[in-house]
Amino acid sequence: MGPIVLLLVVVVAVAAAPAVAELPRLEHSPKADGSLSILAVGDWGRRGEFNQSRVATQVRWNTLWKSLKHSGMMGVVAEKMDADFVISTGDNFYSDGLTGVNDMAFEDSFTGIYTAKSLQKPWYTVLGNHDYRGDALAQTSPVLAKVDRRWICIKSFILNAEIADFFFVDTTPFVLKYWTNPGNSTYDWRGVAPRDTYITNLLKDVEALLRQSRAPWKIVVGHHPIRTAGKHGDTEELVQLLLPMLKANGVDLYVNGHDHCLEQISSSDSPLQYLTSGGGSKAWGGVYAPGADKVEFFHDGQGFMSLRLTATDARLAFYDVAGAVRHTWGHTKAAHY
Repeated sequence: MGPIVLLLVVVVAVAAAPAVAELPRLEHSPKADGSLSILAVGDWGRRGEFNQSRVATQVRWNTLWKSLKHSGMMGVVAEKMDADFVISTGDNFYSDGLTGVNDMAFEDSFTGIYTAKSLQKPWYTVLGNHDYRGDALAQTSPVLAKVDRRWICIKSFILNAEIADFFFVDTTPFVLKYWTNPGNSTYDWRGVAPRDTYITNLLKDVEALLRQSRAPWKIVVGHHPIRTAGKHGDTEELVQLLLPMLKANGVDLYVNGHDHCLEQISSSDSPLQYLTSGGGSKAWGGVYAPGADKVEFFHDGQGFMSLRLTATDARLAFYDVAGAVRHTWGHTKAAHY
């Protein structure tokens, strides 16, 4: 079934959606002053290699530098803003995910890398396409949470944080070519196939939760971009199937990885902002291809994003590999009742 036909199926299914969605619901309270401080990083899991390669050319590679370069800048920013949690936008372990819950790549690419005290906070995580090329269920296993209590990985879920609702959406199954033309890769579709049923049910649940949300801010997180000026281009399946739902329900931000860069794109016909934070390791794709929507910022390199929220204000910043602020953006909305 092609994307257009699937869209019709989804529309019918959403129209008949039940009042209560079935996605897992987590809660994270804001600070005492009602604010939230968040970091977002994606496409990072390479056992310490490639990440911040521009700076690494000036320092001899050793264990100390391996720790500093991963937790250093993120750790400094997290400490300064008193981060509440970290969002990982997927492709957590290259190049073919984990082989199982005992794969040492988990500790080599995560636990032993993000060691700063300020980063010992929950990491709310989605899967990317590279994660699906290994044992995808391993990353969602509670066994890993016992190895590192920060690790919270569910294919799709909602995080209620009072002033904001975060909708984490499993985007890899949307991309048709992974199913029909996987090349030399093998994808772990356990619990996902058949594709059309999975996507229909997921969109039904996301739609129901978006409609129910009364939070001042609605933020959707997925691995694949909806709009991007980067190497991979727009994800057309998401443009057709997910984007109309986001606009119809007043979503403020869509946060993704996949393109190994940092960018902000403003929607031309809604308040929606598309934010790419996929600069966690290997970067420099060498592509800049803007579309119809306005590119507010584009950095073809490593880095991460921070976001501070109150009930009425959103302030984000993009940091490069050296910790320099490359771009900031803010938005204020009327008090939410």
